[in-house]
Amino acid sequence: MTEARAVTWGQLASAAPALAAAGRKHLYQWDIGLAFLATVRADGGPRVHPVCPVISDEAVHVLVMAGPKQRDLLRDSRYSLHSETCPPPRHDDGFAISGRAHLVTDSGVRQRFAEQLVAERTEQIPWPTFEQDLLFELTIERCLLMQTLPDEPFPAGPTVWRA
Repeated sequence: MTEARAVTWGQLASAAPALAAAGRKHLYQWDIGLAFLATVRADGGPRVHPVCPVISDEAVHVLVMAGPKQRDLLRDSRYSLHSETCPPPRHDDGFAISGRAHLVTDSGVRQRFAEQLVAERTEQIPWPTFEQDLLFELTIERCLLMQTLPDEPFPAGPTVWRA
């Protein structure tokens, strides 16, 4: 089985800037990144967890603490990330990306992630368990933007983009 073509967040933003802007708006609608991360359990079933994604100009990253979600991603890198729900009247709106999660081992990338996390959260430490948690970059194979009402340049209904 071959893996689907995947892009980074920066490549998505270059290829589909309006879609990336809409996605960022959905993921950061509460001032920090909030989303649900779906992973694949060992038995093949889905597992869903809340996460705080961080979007830079180049990438989408998630910090994952030890436990089922981390084990899922280390065993099977497939994921789907979905924004929090919107308040009425647009409560059916949302943004999702799907693809593969890649473990980040580069200390420079991890440091830049920590700096961005501190800047977004205005805290002195980036995360209580930061040193023990694993950092993953989410590459994107597919995006889905769902709009209850038209919002230029997107019509009402689903907008699907594939890498």
